[in-house]
Amino acid sequence: MLLRHARSLLFLPASNARAIAKARTLPCDMVILDLEDAVPPDAKETARGAAIVALGEGFGGRLSAVRINVEGTPWHGVEMVTVKASGADYVVLPKVEHPKQVKDVFSVCQKPVIAMIESARGVLAAPAIAAGEGCAALFMGNNDLRKDLGIPPSAGRAGLGHALQAVVLAARAAGIAVFDGVFNRLDDETGLEEECAQGYALGFDGKTLIHPSQVPVANQVFGPDAQAVADARRLIEAATGGAERFEGRMIEAMHVEEAKALIARAEAVGA
Repeated sequence: MLLRHARSLLFLPASNARAIAKARTLPCDMVILDLEDAVPPDAKETARGAAIVALGEGFGGRLSAVRINVEGTPWHGVEMVTVKASGADYVVLPKVEHPKQVKDVFSVCQKPVIAMIESARGVLAAPAIAAGEGCAALFMGNNDLRKDLGIPPSAGRAGLGHALQAVVLAARAAGIAVFDGVFNRLDDETGLEEECAQGYALGFDGKTLIHPSQVPVANQVFGPDAQAVADARRLIEAATGGAERFEGRMIEAMHVEEAKALIARAEAVGA
């Protein structure tokens, strides 16, 4: 699966063997083994070893990544070396504010880097980060971004609107994938669905998640439904080139390309 086709990207602690085993039974598109926030300092070494084992066993065709700790922490260097020798498809780097951070990790890990944008500086530098060497995608880190911007945890996402769209713009300008941040309320499926729908409308490719129960909702919102795929196939069959009328609307080559991209996404995720 291409990264841009991923709908559901599930974070889980690399130290949690039960969660890792469960992930292999879930319909998520990517598994992200976390060595950063989800793992306390005294468990970092154990989590690192567990991640290597888990990646060696694989995740049944799902994309895989490891989120490492940032430069300046005691674990950053050894984690980069660990990821380089692992079976991970990607490395996730938190708190990115400059393209050099991505380049440095890429040069050591020799794996494409997903940069997390979690601060005002990160948002403003997002175009340079996205276009920099080794950057494969951008993740929104909305919890840390809220804190950095002074937005109360109880507030909605209105205050994040400019930042969310700016990061999408940066990713699209660089031709890379971009994914919305996590949803914290585990028992609020309606809220999750609404936030996924908002992210989809803003142009995000999919959503990062923190609990298995969130996977079906993300897959449903970000995955093409049967009707959309059928419409796309009819449009492609009807198009003859140039601007023309199709089912009450005007279409041109751009719409044909959009239809082909939607079908490719549907085929990638089995929709």
